[in-house]
Amino acid sequence: MNTIIQVVQHLRPGGIEIIALDLLDFSQEDERTIIVSLEGDLQSAIKHWPKLAAYRDHIIFLDKQPGLTPSLVKKLMDIFNHSAANAIHTHHIGPLLYAGLAARLCAIKHLTHTEHDAWHLSNKKRCFIQRVAIKLLTPTLVADAQTVADNMQSKLQCNNKITVIRNGINSDYFKPGHQLSAREALKLPTDVKIIGCSGRMERVKGQSVLIHALTSLAEGVHIAFAGSGSTEQSLRELVKQLNLSKRVHFLGHIEQMPTFYQALDLFCLPSLNEGLPLSPLEAQACNIKTLVTDVGASKETLCPESGKCVVANNPILMANKLILMLNTPINCQPRVFVQQQGDVKKMAASYANLRKTTVGLGACYE
Repeated sequence: MNTIIQVVQHLRPGGIEIIALDLLDFSQEDERTIIVSLEGDLQSAIKHWPKLAAYRDHIIFLDKQPGLTPSLVKKLMDIFNHSAANAIHTHHIGPLLYAGLAARLCAIKHLTHTEHDAWHLSNKKRCFIQRVAIKLLTPTLVADAQTVADNMQSKLQCNNKITVIRNGINSDYFKPGHQLSAREALKLPTDVKIIGCSGRMERVKGQSVLIHALTSLAEGVHIAFAGSGSTEQSLRELVKQLNLSKRVHFLGHIEQMPTFYQALDLFCLPSLNEGLPLSPLEAQACNIKTLVTDVGASKETLCPESGKCVVANNPILMANKLILMLNTPINCQPRVFVQQQGDVKKMAASYANLRKTTVGLGACYE
């Protein structure tokens, strides 16, 4: 039995964290997977994300505080040695720095690092640190989208291959359902068109742009938001200012997300920055047509027949595209596209195959 340890910065609801849990759920038969979160503690994490309770025997928290923490390397080495880890898989720069160094000091051959977005590499300091870390630690590099890989090649001055393994979702869990039943379960109106948006409520997710776009749509069109975050209160205030309170529904954290997608007529991701997001794949797996902004690798998630893309941070253009999509019947099944291009089982198998074909030499940088 091989032991794979994934290392993430924190375990709060988000794309990277969901990917880590999915890779645990869909581990190969000869693999045991553990997730180490640098930040947080088990009790607090479960309180804010109840789903984690089912994984308590597979997750470890190190309660890292803000700032540089050299002692974390020793803690990770102890975990790696105690678990007899065969491979380490890091997500994002912080985990790469700490866990990558710990892995090399423990002489663990298989070190994989996945980059989930590349817009943060526009920061010269972060880019320099990551370039040095990759050169010293020589991980096998993975990008979750071709767009991310291209940006990594450019900004990190990479001369060797970056493997693209696209994010996947569980299409057995995210599946079509009955719209009326879903709306009744979520206490949403049944006699209107509903545009859905899910994700953390942070400025970078662009929910305010979607709210402004709603002012150009007919009275019979509503928005339903799933999720919470630091901008929730300001978004609620914006809704009141625009006299949209009866047309915008804040649902908070939803544990059964398929029900949310099944309640919709259209899904919209209005982000200002992204890597390769999961929510468009989840929505389309439920056969909901989807609009995304043209940022990061968002357009790589779209079914080419039913999905649409729009420039970011432009409410007028977004409203025009939403009107077009709401008035155009869907003539295909985007679910089929997700099953073929964005399935979690294929993602997990690709990572397993990568571990079997690498020998820990990683990528080379000049």
